[in-house]
Amino acid sequence: MNPDDLQRLVTTNMPYGKYKGRLIADLPGQYLNWFAREGFPKNEIGRLLALMQEIDHNGLSPLLEPLRKS
Repeated sequence: MNPDDLQRLVTTNMPYGKYKGRLIADLPGQYLNWFAREGFPKNEIGRLLALMQEIDHNGLSPLLEPLRKS
């Protein structure tokens, strides 16, 4: 994992789908889990979604809060 990826989670919007326009860091856990079951896109967004799903699944989302403020 690249440390810059964490910053991308709090600055990159979901480009399509039900949650289009929402920050990746703000996507609901069930949506991230759906991608985990069905398969993440094979692109940069998919990589960030997979990272966010791992963070959310392990209860580490609060670690992103300081990045939101910077």
